[in-house]
Amino acid sequence: MKASELLLTRQSSPRLVAPAPSSEQLEFILNAGARVPDHGALTPWEFIIAQDEGLSRLAKVFVFAAEQSNADEAFIQKAEKMPFRAPMVITVVAKTQDHPKVPVLEQHIAAGCATMAMQQAAFSLGIGAVWRTGDFAFDRNVHQQLGLAEQDQIIGFLYVGTPSVQAPIKPLKEGRQFARFL
Repeated sequence: MKASELLLTRQSSPRLVAPAPSSEQLEFILNAGARVPDHGALTPWEFIIAQDEGLSRLAKVFVFAAEQSNADEAFIQKAEKMPFRAPMVITVVAKTQDHPKVPVLEQHIAAGCATMAMQQAAFSLGIGAVWRTGDFAFDRNVHQQLGLAEQDQIIGFLYVGTPSVQAPIKPLKEGRQFARFL
């Protein structure tokens, strides 16, 4: 796939089924994520991969967080099913640190760029992916269960798998409508 085609046709694939990416495909996806702009070479990210039994462990994390927030039974049941929307979920975490020249916001953006690069890498291979965030990305119980430090922030959950339906290509948004010259 040409870069121009990737950049102008990339889209999310919300309905994903097995198989998950192969180990070679996953390595390509992760390498793409690690190749993004990184001021100060801080590598302010971590990729936590859940597949197979890992999806069950992630479901337990979500259920625990839902229970701790006194969610109703319907939401707890929904939380338990969330990781199984795809055969693989990559939790992208901004692993920030104090730095005199690289503010925390820039480190969060770098981790966001890593997430986008991984989604684009998957798309370039014909693999579907959708970046979801939601309340669990900000839930301290989820962070604790995943072993994150206090300053860490989940940037998103990248659901990855085989698209179960061929989604129509969304119309191109003209970038010029969001631009202005000084």
